[in-house]
Amino acid sequence: MITATALSKSYNTTPVVSNVSLHCEPGTVTGFLGANGAGKSTTLKMILGLVRPDQGTATVDGRPFVELPNPGQIVGTLLDASAMHAGRSGRSTLMIASQMCGVSQGRVDYLLDLVGLADAADKRVGQYSLGMRQRLGIAQALVGEPAALILDEPANGLDPEGIAWMRTLLRDFADDGGTVLLSSHLLAEVHATADHLVVISGGTVVAAGRLDELLASSTIIVASLDPLAFAEALMTAGIHYVTGPDGAFTVDTAGGHVTTEVLAQLAHDHQVLLTELRHSKSNELEDLFFSVTTASNSTTSGADVAAGTDHGATGGPRVDPTRVASNPHADLGVEAARETSSKDAAA
Repeated sequence: MITATALSKSYNTTPVVSNVSLHCEPGTVTGFLGANGAGKSTTLKMILGLVRPDQGTATVDGRPFVELPNPGQIVGTLLDASAMHAGRSGRSTLMIASQMCGVSQGRVDYLLDLVGLADAADKRVGQYSLGMRQRLGIAQALVGEPAALILDEPANGLDPEGIAWMRTLLRDFADDGGTVLLSSHLLAEVHATADHLVVISGGTVVAAGRLDELLASSTIIVASLDPLAFAEALMTAGIHYVTGPDGAFTVDTAGGHVTTEVLAQLAHDHQVLLTELRHSKSNELEDLFFSVTTASNSTTSGADVAAGTDHGATGGPRVDPTRVASNPHADLGVEAARETSSKDAAA
């Protein structure tokens, strides 16, 4: 339903998005996860025809967004809830959206009730809190009764009750056959809502797949009193690892070829004392996220061991932590996009 293939975008000489691909099927919620500035918003804008990619293609329901005859009836979008006209009421905002989508205005009252804004429907949007604007934005995305939703950070500004409400709404939408692409930097919310995951770091996809399968990727946590010596031992053995902020190593089991026994023997052979050696806890999205995003921004310098880097030759089949951003400032790409968009338009 929603497909992006090898999307790339640079502003001036700064890569913002590099070779990003994703595929979202009906009946699923895909979490598009990344730190602020990782390239999520730029990717969504390319899918929606708001930014022209340098390379790659994107389709919704099999066609580029700009070729959809009535986009609002096919895909509902929420990219920036603060962009709504502050002088209009919530009701007027949805009435105009319903006219543009060609649907009955009777749907407006239903949506206002659905998103919990019935009592505030006639207030001006400028008087709404951020959470209320997010609710209105979701209602606007649903006006055309679309089969797909593309939402950029929809949980921003919502209180815990609002987040729980949104989670239920999106799950019900997907369970009824809808397709949801949800970008966020909130790990807990993605874990609770999504069943598929795409992780982006430095403009590049570093992990993708079913959430349960990604979390099942087995890793081992190991720590040493001499991390530099043990890092050298791991590199010599060709064992892939990531160094966390606490100095501990996360080692991929590489399909069973690397075990706690192998690591213990390696430490013994190199006369390195280990202080921790255990399998990582399962079902922890935070571990996966920091593992692949730390790896994607790493270098191969031995001096980087204490800083949190990725080295070695092997890795799991569903994550790709060896993709390194081609520009060390790639995470600034979204901000660069905002600053240079007017220049590009003039050119």
